Amino acid sequence: MLSVKGYAGTRLTDVAEYAQLQAPAIYYYFPSREDLIEEVMHTGIGDMRRFLRERLDELPPDTAPMDRIMAAVSAHLRHELELSDYARASIRNSGQIPDRLKTRQKKEQAAYNRIWRDLLDDAVSEGQIRSDLDAPLAQALVLGALNWAAEWWDPRRTSVEAMVANAQVFVRHSLAPAARPKKRQSKRRPKAPAAR
Repeated sequence: MLSVKGYAGTRLTDVAEYAQLQAPAIYYYFPSREDLIEEVMHTGIGDMRRFLRERLDELPPDTAPMDRIMAAVSAHLRHELELSDYARASIRNSGQIPDRLKTRQKKEQAAYNRIWRDLLDDAVSEGQIRSDLDAPLAQALVLGALNWAAEWWDPRRTSVEAMVANAQVFVRHSLAPAARPKKRQSKRRPKAPAAR
């Protein structure tokens, strides 16, 4: 509900109907609408952080830093777009909910951002990030782009696999140092000897 209707449009009666419950039954679990929304927001980013950590932990220890970033791009988009309505709700509504409901969510968001910061720091130390980039700004831009996909992605038009593949190309080429042009061999013909 929250991922579709947003903070302002989500009513407990809608949630109850979706969950096939009587509206008063929700109060058994959550004392108020705000408590329910706060839990969804916290769960969304917490589950996303755990999913990312699990995907990264599955990689071989010698995985190159840039390849770890690509795995993180995949984990972020797959979790956001196909695995978790909670993650989508958390991403879509993070700017809408009142500050008093953001305390737990902010802690999870900070933990999630630390994972990404560590990924970029490792890539910087290995020379896999362009030297003209500010890594924290690059991280914010990458996560902003990945998060915004929840707003416009339409599964009827593009698969998650296509989204992941395109995002990985975009992020890799945005972050990686430019390939140095190969020195070209001169194809000029030797000058003919001067006529006497």
